[in-house]
Amino acid sequence: MLYTIIKENTYQDSIVLMLLSNKLSAIDGVNKVSIMMGTPANKDIFKSSGLGTDELEKANPNDIVIVIDTNQEEKVAAVKEEVEAALKGDAASQDTSKGQEAHNWKRAMELANNPNLALISIPGQYAAMEAENALNEGLHVFVFSDNVSKEDEVKLKQKAHEKGLLVMGPDCGTGIIHGVPLAFTNIVNEGDIGVVGASGTGIQEVTSIIDRYGKGVTNAIGTGGRDLSTEVGAITVLDSIKALNQDPKVKVITVISKPPAEEVQQKVLNVLRNIEKPVVTLFLGDQPTYQEENIYHAYTLEEAAVVSVQLSNGDKPNFKPTVAENVNVSLKDSQVGIKGYYSGGTLASEAAMLLKEAFKEEVLEEKKEAYILKTKHHEIIDLGDDIYTQGKPHPMIDPEKRIEMLETSGNDPETAVIMIDNVIGYGSHDDMASELAPAIKRMLANAHQGGRELAVLVTVVGTTKDPQGYEKQIETLKESGAIICETNDQMVRTAIKLAGGKVEQPVLDIQKFEHTQEDLTVDEKIVSLINKKPSVINIGLKSFTAAVQNSGSECVQFNWRPIAGGDEKLMKVLQFLNYYEGETI
Repeated sequence: MLYTIIKENTYQDSIVLMLLSNKLSAIDGVNKVSIMMGTPANKDIFKSSGLGTDELEKANPNDIVIVIDTNQEEKVAAVKEEVEAALKGDAASQDTSKGQEAHNWKRAMELANNPNLALISIPGQYAAMEAENALNEGLHVFVFSDNVSKEDEVKLKQKAHEKGLLVMGPDCGTGIIHGVPLAFTNIVNEGDIGVVGASGTGIQEVTSIIDRYGKGVTNAIGTGGRDLSTEVGAITVLDSIKALNQDPKVKVITVISKPPAEEVQQKVLNVLRNIEKPVVTLFLGDQPTYQEENIYHAYTLEEAAVVSVQLSNGDKPNFKPTVAENVNVSLKDSQVGIKGYYSGGTLASEAAMLLKEAFKEEVLEEKKEAYILKTKHHEIIDLGDDIYTQGKPHPMIDPEKRIEMLETSGNDPETAVIMIDNVIGYGSHDDMASELAPAIKRMLANAHQGGRELAVLVTVVGTTKDPQGYEKQIETLKESGAIICETNDQMVRTAIKLAGGKVEQPVLDIQKFEHTQEDLTVDEKIVSLINKKPSVINIGLKSFTAAVQNSGSECVQFNWRPIAGGDEKLMKVLQFLNYYEGETI
């Protein structure tokens, strides 16, 4: 039986509501609880998950909607009580800091001290409008929100470029601006390596490895994964490279992305060939076929990080991949499958790339949703894909789907190796290792009872300064029976070795290329952004405000909610009218 509760005009951010949904779904006698704002998109999610009701249609975008699936009507009151308590607690925390919080742009700009950056993490259908408002206020923009159209992205980035501003994103998961963490980020040493990345967990893996080698980064500028598409044309990547080139603290520039459009890749390379500083590139998924005198083309994330460190130290690049030592697992001949269940999409892509290279004879099967790789024996899944995160928290926050996958694959008699990543740092689960460890222990015990052994490989992406405790996470996972690998590269190569395969590291000759001269100047506002701690207006998730403030930077919390009843067309009209009146809403 489905029961619907609507709390009118009580806007709350989506991640808080998703986590509350998970907590309430665990109540005895409750089959499922889903709590979301009453937007049209969320109503579709309710319906597609079997939770559509007539009452649901009455909800507005500023209303919290709670749909409860239970056979015990008395459980509805229990759920409602828990929701009231959670919202009351949030309201109390807001009251204690309301002097530093705003509910509109005018108040946000009044409270902020010379702001220069807007961090946006609101529902995607509204993010572009608020990003444009931020640009109109003269702010650089970091857009964590996804589901922003490519058309809007092009418009925003062209406008930003004309104003001498940066738009990082949309769907930008990670950034470090002069030591200040933005969104999902690790606490990394400051240093002399500058990073530009079109991938979130790619930046996290590379910067964490750099930190563990005792070096650090000046800035890690996220661009969003579509920046290097033909339509966008690498607007943010190119401006970021030029800014890092002008920064005297930067000794090495490292550029990370999945393979760009060919003409865009050549445009980026031409700019890089004009730069005198050492450069490392990684177009993950393309196996490099040459090196250049001043540009090192890496094959994997670990290689990009290690070579960046070597160049920073003035050493000659010399990367040698490794596998984990002392792995003693006795596998049966029938155990041939490698399964990877990732929270990091870039890490999943790297794993798929290496597996395809190692098992070239394996016929690729038609990809199912969210599969990065699927063959007869092997599978790599990105659990952060939209299909798994619609109406649910990201797997870096919520372990539920990963635990389900672990138990299913552990019962498969053909499974030899299971790989998972544990990405820690700001924005991630407080203690993911303690959530995963019992599932790993159960899975290994079940395999043992069935007369089999399994290799469960785990890599922890993070640094010793991250709030979860890097060593603590490793120790908890070790105690569960997992084999810890230092990097994703090492983990995947170890899995491949256990399954009887091998990946050859490319050995490449240096080639020379002609290039056209480029103007390497960039607007002073971008140079200024990366040379001092930003003053931030955070529009959305409060946890992002806490991370910025903990790093010693100023941040005003903008408690956004949709105006005009969430009607996007009317919101755009109001935005247009206010802009041309010289004001913002």
